[in-house]
Amino acid sequence: MVRQPSINAQHRAPLSTERIIEAALRIVDGQGLSRLTMRRLGDALEVEAMAIYHHLPRGKEQLLDGLVAHVASAPLQPDGAAQAAGTWRDVLRAWAADYRARLLAHAGVLPLVVTRRNPAALTATVASLREVLRRGGVAEDTAAVAAHTLLGYVIGHAALEVRDTAEDGADRAVDWDARFTAGLDLVIGGAG
Repeated sequence: MVRQPSINAQHRAPLSTERIIEAALRIVDGQGLSRLTMRRLGDALEVEAMAIYHHLPRGKEQLLDGLVAHVASAPLQPDGAAQAAGTWRDVLRAWAADYRARLLAHAGVLPLVVTRRNPAALTATVASLREVLRRGGVAEDTAAVAAHTLLGYVIGHAALEVRDTAEDGADRAVDWDARFTAGLDLVIGGAG
């Protein structure tokens, strides 16, 4: 017996890696990382879970790498951003604020960003930060260290913020926005 496609199947977009990653991100954002299974993802996409493996042959490992790349890869465009934001320091501040917001919006993926080895996901981001620094007159060696430090600062700060950790041990509420801005000024100020 030949199975006929459902009405929904006839009108939905074809399955693609991007569509799979987006659906997985919706599951993680809405239900948490622990609720992401290939079966649940298949249900969300209205396909059999095995159909996902045609696009992600390594299965869940490749899916998790894709989530990290989707959320953590956020290179800035040095030319356009520099004209819109002003100085190289302004460009980096604007990027850092946007990147922090992106990480916080997808907080369920943040543990993967912190713990999963996926250097390709961050390569373009670090390179773009280094280029902004270099164009701002920062020496190449210093720019490389500063770009890496800035990225690490934003990711680390977001991770602490999501955990709502009072890392200074004080028994008071933390103003995460003020703390982020103060730390960001220290990191950028130290670059040059």
